[in-house]
Amino acid sequence: MKLLLLIGGLSGFGIGLIFSWVQGNSWPSALWHASLGAYLGGLLMRWWGSAWQRSLVDAMRERDAKAPPAKFPLHAKGSKP
Repeated sequence: MKLLLLIGGLSGFGIGLIFSWVQGNSWPSALWHASLGAYLGGLLMRWWGSAWQRSLVDAMRERDAKAPPAKFPLHAKGSKP
């Protein structure tokens, strides 16, 4: 979970910095946009990671709750096929 937060923060910082640089903003403004992008990217990745983790846990619970298929003998004991 922490790794996703770091990935989101770093990618948000990079995206904010690049977009601000492409627009031709000054460096203080570019740093501000990059910082805001890092914050929002980290929040977004944290939310996505927790949603992903919840869905994986639900899938595991659903798999564990599924009863194994019943094994019926083809012939009753003592009878001939």
